[in-house]
Amino acid sequence: MRQNISPDLWTGRTDHTERRSSFRYHQIVELIDSEKLEPSPGKACALIGFECEEGVRRNQGRLGAAKAPNAIRQALASLPWKLQEGSRLIDTGNIMCQNDELEKAQEALGTAVAGIFSKSVTPIILGGGHETLYGHYLGVRKHIGKEATLGIINIDAHFDLRSYDIQPSSGTMFKQILEHDENSDYFVLGIQRFGNTQELFDTADELGATYIYEEDMTDSRMDKILDELNEFIEKHDYVMLTLCTDVLNAAFAPGVSAPSPFGLTPMVVRTLIRAVVSHPKTLSFDICEVNPALDENGRTVKLGAYLTNEAIMTFLGGHQDDASIESS
Repeated sequence: MRQNISPDLWTGRTDHTERRSSFRYHQIVELIDSEKLEPSPGKACALIGFECEEGVRRNQGRLGAAKAPNAIRQALASLPWKLQEGSRLIDTGNIMCQNDELEKAQEALGTAVAGIFSKSVTPIILGGGHETLYGHYLGVRKHIGKEATLGIINIDAHFDLRSYDIQPSSGTMFKQILEHDENSDYFVLGIQRFGNTQELFDTADELGATYIYEEDMTDSRMDKILDELNEFIEKHDYVMLTLCTDVLNAAFAPGVSAPSPFGLTPMVVRTLIRAVVSHPKTLSFDICEVNPALDENGRTVKLGAYLTNEAIMTFLGGHQDDASIESS
């Protein structure tokens, strides 16, 4: 089911009503029904929310992530808009999962994402549990066609390569993709050594996944990590990026289904987002597993909004002077 967004979600501080250099997100966002979306003459990003946690429920996780898309919007609303005229942010509403029909909702998300691509606009997907990624993938694959090679980059503490023999969940998506799409490859950053069973490591190796342990993702190794990312990206025609917020240390992001005392810092995740999104092969971004019901003082929601802002600003050219992965 599709649902348009109430303008009441996009409210916040107003410093000036006419001077664009003083504008915040709520002053520039355009609420447009996806069916009425037209091609944009300049760079544009379109938000699409996925109000779904059925995959988390099936994976025996803690519920609450379905409330994240609107919570992230509210946290974005008062952030300063750092771009001048010519760059747009569009909000196309939410896809809702009804009656536990996860697969149907993922198909609907895929259709919505492909529709945004068809208007030459960049999709920014606000999950939802990490099952959001599969709907995101369906839209990307529909857009690029079956023959194009696709690199899927996941910033995550977990592989999400569980068996889907009984049913798909928020822990099965990448296995679903890799076993049915020979033109897709998988690179995950932030894997926790004791957050995944040995069977999952074995599955990752069998499926040819590339991964970097959380403990190895230090500032001193970041240049090497970015080189590895660049090598992975250059092997593919297109790239998509997904962020599971449980990759972050629980001190920074307590509001997730599976918090951990270990994990990445926001600064490392921000660097990764900027680097991947700045590459011209990167098509889209999703953020998943923010859980407002488990959050402490809105810290995780706010951090999720800031990291989403990093992706939007980078897609729209707002970080051109920062370090990035260059296309060779």
